[in-house]
Amino acid sequence: MFLTTNRLKYRSLDISDTEEFYNWSCDREVTQYSLSAYSYPQSKTDISNWLSEINATSKTVSFGVCCSETNQLIGYAGIASISSLNRSGEYFILIGNKEYWGKGVGTEITKVITDYGFNTLGLHRIELTAYADNPAAIRAYEKSGYVHEGVKQQSGYRNGKFVDKFLMAVLAPNWQGI
Repeated sequence: MFLTTNRLKYRSLDISDTEEFYNWSCDREVTQYSLSAYSYPQSKTDISNWLSEINATSKTVSFGVCCSETNQLIGYAGIASISSLNRSGEYFILIGNKEYWGKGVGTEITKVITDYGFNTLGLHRIELTAYADNPAAIRAYEKSGYVHEGVKQQSGYRNGKFVDKFLMAVLAPNWQGI
C-alpha cells in the first residue's frame, strides 16, 4: 500500500484488477463521465493489456483505491500528463463501485491524490476537467480546493448531445493540505 486513510487504501493497479474494470466498463452509469477509453465497453483482454502497462510511464501515476476494511477495489485515481518542466499534471478519478457514491469518498480521494501530487511529486499546478452536468464531481473538486478557471464549451459528447466541461485547477501555494 502506498497511501492509507481511515476508510481507504491506495495501491498499484495490475492485471488482477481486470474483472472489476471490465464490470465497470460495462456499466453506462459508471462510465458516463469518463474521459478515457472507458466511455466505451472494452474486452477483458484490452483491459488486461492496459493494466499491464499502466505503471510503465513516468507521465502518469495511477492508484487503485480500495476499502480499508475489505481490500475491495472501488475505483482508481491519479495524475496524468505530468510535465516535469512545467511541474503540472491533470487529475483523474473513477469510482466504479456505486455503493461508495454520495458518501464523500470522491472528495477524500481527490484530497489525497492532490496532496500526493504537491508533496511527493513536487507539482506546482494540478488541473482537471469536469462535465458541467456532473454536480457531484464538481462539489467534490470544490471541497478539495479546486477553483473554476473556465468553460470548455461543448467539448464533450454524451447521450446524443454536446456538453460543456469546466476547467478547474489548484496551485501548490493555495493548497491547504489534508
